[in-house]
Amino acid sequence: MSTLEGRDASALLVIDVQNGVIGGAYRRDEVVGTIRSLVDRARVEGVPVVWIQHSDENIEEGTDAWQYVPELVRAESEPLVPKHYADAFEETALEQVLADAGVDRIVVTGSQTDECIRSTIHGGLTRGYDVTLVGDAHTTEDLSEWGAPTPDLVVAHTNLYWGNHRAPGREAAVVDAAEVRFS
Repeated sequence: MSTLEGRDASALLVIDVQNGVIGGAYRRDEVVGTIRSLVDRARVEGVPVVWIQHSDENIEEGTDAWQYVPELVRAESEPLVPKHYADAFEETALEQVLADAGVDRIVVTGSQTDECIRSTIHGGLTRGYDVTLVGDAHTTEDLSEWGAPTPDLVVAHTNLYWGNHRAPGREAAVVDAAEVRFS
């Protein structure tokens, strides 16, 4: 139903599941395990898996903090999209990678819920994609010391509002990993 003509495929996005991003995150091991299962399913079903990797002054390229967690290993054939902004579409090759694969629907997983996940789901929807957020496959760190809600509430609120989000000609959805349908 997306607004992108001539495309009918889905892709799984794995956003910033890097040592320095997800290290102390809420439900870290559970979320990483869920993402790993989704990656395995996508590969079996022939669905593109696109890896997004953040770098900035806090997560320097090439450092251990910049590396993906050891539980998740990108296949050589799977695209890696480096980024420097919260929205994985902003000044990256992501749109071209998705266009080349005929993708009109993105299935989003990763970290941080309140930064890169939210920015990317909105960025995808505004660019014409149908966007499915995997409700049990994203997480964030505890920023409540600085006035943010606790991580469980950040995740719950994001799932709530994204599940009710709408845009003309596009669909937004939240499903748990067990309910993800790539086709």
